[in-house]
Amino acid sequence: MSDSNTTDFTNPSNFILMGIPGLEIAHVWISIAFCTMYAIAILGNFTILFIVKIEPSLHEPMYYFLCMLAVSDLVLSTSTLPKTLSIFWFNSREIDFNACLTQMYFIHCFLTMESRIFVAMSFDRYVAICHPLRHSTILTNPVVAKISLTVVLRGCVLVLPTPFLARQWPYCRTNIIPHTYCEHIAVVKLACNDTRVSSYYGLFVVFFVTGLDMVFIAVSYTQILRAIFSLPTKDTRLKTFGTCGSHLCVILAFYIPGLFSFLTQRFGHNVALHFHVLMANIYLLVPPMLNPIIYGVRTRQIRDRLLRLFPHKRT
Repeated sequence: MSDSNTTDFTNPSNFILMGIPGLEIAHVWISIAFCTMYAIAILGNFTILFIVKIEPSLHEPMYYFLCMLAVSDLVLSTSTLPKTLSIFWFNSREIDFNACLTQMYFIHCFLTMESRIFVAMSFDRYVAICHPLRHSTILTNPVVAKISLTVVLRGCVLVLPTPFLARQWPYCRTNIIPHTYCEHIAVVKLACNDTRVSSYYGLFVVFFVTGLDMVFIAVSYTQILRAIFSLPTKDTRLKTFGTCGSHLCVILAFYIPGLFSFLTQRFGHNVALHFHVLMANIYLLVPPMLNPIIYGVRTRQIRDRLLRLFPHKRT
């Protein structure tokens, strides 16, 4: 390792990503699993985008939001995994300082967007189930466009201070990041200044923004469940719940590993470092892989349109 990794410097020209500390011997095997998940995520999300584009009956608010979710998943997985695989396969550990901050911004920006997309999808399900006759008049195309713009702007603006704050700190200890990508806390920990502003702002984004999103989703589904249980027959209740079941599965797949990763990163001081890094990678890979599978299997319109793409013999 070069001397620049341990001598004092204020603005490093690059950082060194260590991969998964403690599991270096298993990097190749881990890369196979990561690459498989990434390939499924890419194929599945592009398939969702393609099917919604070519099928006019899917040009509805629910599927517009689903396309936004697919784009967000593609950006999240692509912003981290290619560099991770280059570490595992080619020992390419260096990342430019500005590229590191850019990667950090894209990760947290699109995580924030994805959380808000789930709120928009929950609102769509609430209107569709609780006010079905007014759905087309409430969620018009201009309204959907405004919601989508709000989702994008909120993510871009709220996360913007994060790389700027990280850029101003002097990095006088080391430029070695014990991670596979430029995770915010992992980078800030390298600074030799008081970085409480960055830490507090990160907590604000997680608890106030993401926490508020979870409250909105919980309120929406409380109203949805009340409406479902008030339906007269069991078959009707099951059929109605099935229309939002896939969305609920996707929400759980996003928030549960995300909260677990965040809590272990912030408060799990006795948890092994390699477990922190593995959970942080799984959080960015598993939801993008599962989302198109869940929607493809549980949403009849998408499943039927996908099957029509493959010719089959009549029996």
